[in-house]
Amino acid sequence: MDATRCSRVRPPVRSRFAIPRSASEARCLIEDLVRAREPAHGEAGPATERMADVLLVTSELVTNAIRHGGGVVGLWAALDADGLRIAVRDHSDDLPFVKPRTPDDPVPVGGYGWPMIRRLASEVHVTPCPGGGKEIRVALPVF
Repeated sequence: MDATRCSRVRPPVRSRFAIPRSASEARCLIEDLVRAREPAHGEAGPATERMADVLLVTSELVTNAIRHGGGVVGLWAALDADGLRIAVRDHSDDLPFVKPRTPDDPVPVGGYGWPMIRRLASEVHVTPCPGGGKEIRVALPVF
């Protein structure tokens, strides 16, 4: 990710709420949150692979909410002792699913994001929201 695209001047915070308009905007918010955490003396920052996983999962959650969920209602993120927790809420009551692949599909499109999210996250919860929509919460190791 191009460092000039995301603001680095925000004060360090441990949690954040936003309504991102795009996956790119959501990635910047999450990257800012994670990088704003001041590592303790001698503690390393996030490993490149872990940061890549965090940004990929963020992208997939927000993209799915935009493409399949009627838009993002909110994105919450917080750092705790176990890592990063992200929740994305959308307008759709439809639960995520994996589209079965068939030999008849000449070029299968999509269907990779949800299994990837489930593999990379240490926790995944999908909860219906009162009044409609759903919230998908994930936990990811960061440090």
